[in-house]
Amino acid sequence: MKAVPLKAVPRTATRRSGTRKVRASGYVPAVIYGRHIRTQNLQVARKELENLLHHTVSENILLDLTIEGDRQPRRLALLQEIQRHPLSGAILHVDFHEVAENEKVTMYVPVETVGEAAGVKTGGGILEHVLFRVKVRALPKDLPEQIVVDVTHLQAGQTIHLGELPVPPGVEVLGEKTAPVITISVPRAEAEEAAAAAAPAEAGAVEMIKEKKEAPAAESTEKAAAEKAEKKAEKPAGGEKTEKEKKK
Repeated sequence: MKAVPLKAVPRTATRRSGTRKVRASGYVPAVIYGRHIRTQNLQVARKELENLLHHTVSENILLDLTIEGDRQPRRLALLQEIQRHPLSGAILHVDFHEVAENEKVTMYVPVETVGEAAGVKTGGGILEHVLFRVKVRALPKDLPEQIVVDVTHLQAGQTIHLGELPVPPGVEVLGEKTAPVITISVPRAEAEEAAAAAAPAEAGAVEMIKEKKEAPAAESTEKAAAEKAEKKAEKPAGGEKTEKEKKK
């Protein structure tokens, strides 16, 4: 990662009313800290900071920081954190973390995808971006602004894990290497259809057993109905008088 120049001015106002005046004057309150320095309050020009962020692909920036009137005129620092207004998105405060050129640092880096996955284009799958940021460790000069992953070769059901991310030499990805970062999932409807493919055979077997159990009851009902019909048919024959009896 190449260091980008940025100018800063020491800040004396630290209370809320003071930081409001700093913002009103066109500056953004800032602070710089590190392992080998005392925390120092600063302020940077809002337009200069916004212009810097506008020309970078992410907010992970290595800075060649110049502090006005400081005994150490130039400092190597990472733009550690940016606080923004929840509604307007205006920058409220920034944190700088001073680093050494020969010491490795740890930071989160965004993961971006390029291309259209084959499993989405022709396989009907859905691309799921599981991890949007991953933690890496490297020397400041080796830190990537982002990790770009080409997903065009991914088929439905395939996954890119944390340990498979394409990172520059000297960069270590921290975390469980088998953790999924990007995956092409199969649509739920298709998964349910595949799971239900074997269901009809099992349901048919159950139905056949059920029919066998119900067969005796059906035969008994039919037999009772037949006997009833026979009795009904025999009743008139016994109840009606014959021609001989009528003449008597």
